[in-house]
Amino acid sequence: MCRKRGIEPSVSEEPHRPPSSARARLALLLLVLFALLLLLRVTHWGRLDQTALFYVGLPAVIALLVVCTARPRTAVGVAMATTTVLLALSGPLLGEGLVCLVIAAPLIYGVVALVAWVCVTIRRDGPGARHALFAVPLLLGLALEGVGGVSLLPTDDRGAGQVLVDAAPEEVAAALAAPPDYASPDAFLLRVVPFPEPVEAEGEGLAVGDTRTVTFTRARSLRPGADVVDQHMELVVVESEVRSDGGRVVFEVTADTAFARWMDMRRAEAVWTAEGDRTRLSWAIDFERTYEPSWYFGPLQSYTTDLAAAYLADTFAAAATEGQR
Repeated sequence: MCRKRGIEPSVSEEPHRPPSSARARLALLLLVLFALLLLLRVTHWGRLDQTALFYVGLPAVIALLVVCTARPRTAVGVAMATTTVLLALSGPLLGEGLVCLVIAAPLIYGVVALVAWVCVTIRRDGPGARHALFAVPLLLGLALEGVGGVSLLPTDDRGAGQVLVDAAPEEVAAALAAPPDYASPDAFLLRVVPFPEPVEAEGEGLAVGDTRTVTFTRARSLRPGADVVDQHMELVVVESEVRSDGGRVVFEVTADTAFARWMDMRRAEAVWTAEGDRTRLSWAIDFERTYEPSWYFGPLQSYTTDLAAAYLADTFAAAATEGQR
């Protein structure tokens, strides 16, 4: 009836159609690809563990769900669905670089949606076209941040955390002087994002010149023939003051293969002060941000480093409390 009147049926009136043969072939291709990636994971490390399920199985499910069920009706929807498939495909191939992908995903989705909306609005040449044009120089300016060393926010930053310890200052000092027992972090972000986690530390003492070597979880890559890479950080005490009522010690980072891809770690500082029959322990981490745009990665790295500093404070507080028993 609609056709007799010269009216095309609306999108909502179209009958449900099964997935096209092209969509089915693409889904099959994705399934085979991730099966091969999963096989490579299993044969390289000899077993299917939680890491394989997370890095391979989850992206595979996401990609297949998007391909088989997504029915984008707008240009923005098509762009977002395509981005989801590409991110899912790239995740298993990045190994430890998946940290960057997870953190950058909201930024990627936001930029894709904005660019798609701008393009559609300009092509329609409606009342909002002129307003959409203002987004073009804005996007260009944001995209160029970091080129030639230009950054909107300072690159030097500090993360800090503190805890009140049920121990005397001398017990806190003894805990700082000894290698700690690292536990899994409690912070949600540190648990869900695959950051390198400390495993063990070697070295002791709080005198200037004393060193520490911290070993982190090993870096993994799906590149054929790639080895599992050890990650560590080396530190040396450059400033130290230990008193009966507290103290301060500064560690300078002399080598870092754990976080060098995301930030330039500089120093770590521990300060402890008696408060009644307890001790307040504060940790600070000085670093240089190496990612742009600053307005996105700056607050993220600052917040994450705050969580890391709080984790160190809790770790040594637990060691000091344990030393009392």
